[in-house]
Amino acid sequence: MTIPKETRNTPDLADGLAAPNLTHVNSSGEARMVDVGQKSNTHRTAVASSRITMSLDAANAIRANSIAKGDCLQVARIAAIQASKQTSVLIPLCHMILIDSVDVQHKWLSDVDLEWQVTVRSTGPTGVEMESLTAASVAALTVYDMCKAIDRSMTISSIMLLSKKGGVRGDFQRNE
Repeated sequence: MTIPKETRNTPDLADGLAAPNLTHVNSSGEARMVDVGQKSNTHRTAVASSRITMSLDAANAIRANSIAKGDCLQVARIAAIQASKQTSVLIPLCHMILIDSVDVQHKWLSDVDLEWQVTVRSTGPTGVEMESLTAASVAALTVYDMCKAIDRSMTISSIMLLSKKGGVRGDFQRNE
């Protein structure tokens, strides 16, 4: 099905607007999976983070490893690794890629703020930004799931790409 020009969200060069470089949209405004078959394999790295804010009771239970469901931090770490490998199943236009490594770290930013940082590495024709973002998100979601009996008011926030290396678009480093 083709979306009529009037309802498309992609600017047309004839409208006098510069068309954005949206690689997952064809010239008719239809979603598509990018063909990476002719791209060279390069070393690629992406680092993403997420934050979960919780009650002091939930944070203390995590630190004391007294969550009824088990070791919250270790389960969240494993969930993040699994999520990075399942990104193409979850995000429709992502490629199934071979991942060289996934490193998942956490740190307490305050008594109640827990940050996850995930580094994904691959050697291939496409980047791993979505894999690192998915993994960081799922780490925080797993903490929520494991601690919801203590605190249902937890907040997940600040899911972001911190850096990426490799590929034709070059490197990216968040400057915050």
